[in-house]
Parts: sequence; C-alpha cells; structure tokens
Amino acid sequence: MPDAIPADSVGLVTPQIAHFDKPLTLACGQTLASYQLIYETYGTLNQDASNAILICHALSGDHHAAGYHDMADKKPGWWDSAIGPGKAIDTNHYFVIALNNLGGCCGSTGPTSINPETNQVWEADFPIVTVEDWVESQARLADLLGIQTFAAIVGGSLGGMQALEWSIRFPKRLKSAVIVASAPKLSTQNIAFNEVARQSIRRDPDFFDGRYLDNESIPTNGLGLARMLGHITYLSDDAMGAKFGRQMRHEQYQYNYGIEFEVESYLRYQGEAFTKRFDANTYMLMTKALDYFDPAAQTNGDLAAVLSRAECEFLLVSFTTDWRFSPVRSEEIVNALIKAGKPVSYAKIEATEGHDAFLFPIPRYMQAVNSFLTRIADQVMPPSSQGESEHAR
Repeated sequence: MPDAIPADSVGLVTPQIAHFDKPLTLACGQTLASYQLIYETYGTLNQDASNAILICHALSGDHHAAGYHDMADKKPGWWDSAIGPGKAIDTNHYFVIALNNLGGCCGSTGPTSINPETNQVWEADFPIVTVEDWVESQARLADLLGIQTFAAIVGGSLGGMQALEWSIRFPKRLKSAVIVASAPKLSTQNIAFNEVARQSIRRDPDFFDGRYLDNESIPTNGLGLARMLGHITYLSDDAMGAKFGRQMRHEQYQYNYGIEFEVESYLRYQGEAFTKRFDANTYMLMTKALDYFDPAAQTNGDLAAVLSRAECEFLLVSFTTDWRFSPVRSEEIVNALIKAGKPVSYAKIEATEGHDAFLFPIPRYMQAVNSFLTRIADQVMPPSSQGESEHAR
C-alpha cells in the first residue's frame, strides 16, 4: 500500500454479501435452493439509478476489482488501473459493481461452500454453472440493489462473454456493453487448452475425484500446471521474449531438470502462487463455463440472428498480439452486430502483452473505453444526475 491513497483510487472498500433464498434453476438442470454473492461497489448510485455499471470478471477474477481492503494491502484490486475517479470507468460519474460469480472461491457460493442439504462442503458435488446462470444471478443482484437498467456492462475475456449474454438475455436492462478481448464461442484449440488444464488437475493423485478437502489434501501440482499452461497462453511470444529471452539462472548449463532458464522460474512461481489463492474445483467449473458458451447455438449458428435481440450500444476491443482470443474473434461479433443492424464501435489496439493486455492501462485502450462510456453517460443520465454522481463522493 502506498504511504497515501492515490487521488484517483476508490480508496478503502469493504466487500458486501447478498443472500438469495429464491431457488435458482441452472442450465444443467440442477437447482440451488439458496446461495450468496459477494460484491464490491465504487462510486455513488444516483437518485434514478441510471448510472450503474456492472463489471464481469474473467476466469480467475473476483469481486475485488479496485481500491484496497486495508492499509496493509500490497496492491489494489485487479482492475484498479481502469476503475476510479477520472479513470476510464470514472467513479465520479458511475456507480460500479464488481462481484464474484457463482461457483467462485472468493466468497460467493461455490465448491468450497457448505451444501445446506448435507452440511458438508460441496466440493465436486457443486453443479456445473454456465455464463447464462451467472447472468441470471447478476440480474437478481441488480434487483436487490434497485437497479433496473445498467448504463453499461463491462467485461474482458470470459467477462466479455457475460456482457454479450446480458445483451441477449436481458436486452432492456442495459444501455451499453463493453466487450474486451473476448469471443462469441471458444475455438477448438481453446477448448483443447482447457481440457489439458482440467486433466492436469484430475490426474493429480491429491485430487481424489474432487474430494480433496475431505481427504485433507490439495491438488497443488495439477492446479499449478493448469495455471502455468494458462499463463503461457495469456502472454504473447514478444512479451515473453522481451521479459525473459533466454536468460539463464547459471552461467553454464547444469544438464539436469532443475531450473535453467528464468522463464521456467517465473512459470513455477506463478503456478505455486495460484494454488494458494484459488480452488481446483472452481478452476474446473470456470473452464467448463468457457467451453459451453455459444449463444448462436440457439439460432443454428447464426450469430447475427441471436444478436438481433440486443437493444444496447456496443464497444468491442481487441489486441494485436492476443492469440488466445485474437482480433478475428472480436471481429466476428462486430460483423454480426453490423449485420443485425446494431450500433457498434470497434478498437483494435496495438499491444505487446497478448491476452493479458486487457488488464493493462494501455492509453489508447483506456481512452477508447472512457470516450465510449462518457458518450453513454450523456445519453442515459440527465445533467442533474451526472453532477449529483460527481459531487457525491
């Protein structure tokens, strides 16, 4: 934590928990009789609730998107570079909500929660959840907070899929969608990457078919390998080369299977660190949600047809070195929206960071998001509401 909270930070934030007793029937056919969602809010909701933005997280994200939980925090939330006073998602104007999705392991109901029917930890018994299920639960959270219509729903990667699903499932409940480094469905290659990650977890002898907590164990090797694989796909070849090259740990080859190159050390560190903060069953669930997402399946593969239901404006952003969700995938959505006659803006950003670029404050990227949301604010919020939001902090 810096000596003083930066002027453009949302400051100290406290997570909140929403409890739901209305059963939620999931796409898989199972029903959650009750559940909870943990979330954070930044900024102030205006009187007519017209200035709300929902942030949808990616695979390993959570509700802590901006600010600090306490003065001892070493770093802020995962998207602090984009959310705050005067930033791309400006909390002087907007009331921002970030939540941890169902199936998560950071406070929302998921595999590490207690199953009320058995009073035991859910673990592998927690049902498969989908993007559609997340959007339904998010809509219920919005109802609880008194928000009928979002000014914008924003997400990167898997979060972008949620924003896209919102535009189809609840077209009248959002004025705009910002979809960053995403796709209308996973490619075969991406499904393959996810399966290798899951098999790395499942084949860990400490996985115990998802019952590792019952066995007082954690599949750290498998989960760490899954994260290492994922991390490679999130970075570009140029970024990895610039950061590590062929830097070695020793002056000469050791001719063994220890760490020879710095990139090996980095990947091992990332894998080990991930196992300390994330749950293996949750990782399995999140990757499956990615695999299943395919809204055009409702219309025999016609993406334009399913997007004809949308009523909001769209901003699509892609990054030149993102090979996991390449610009071509964003352009599929853009072209389908144009075919469906929907208002859409598109920015293809030069970036060296690969898929992870959506997490970085790249100036042209931040400017594109800010300009789009400023225009949306002018449309959806009367001048009095904008002033009210800006001066309420």
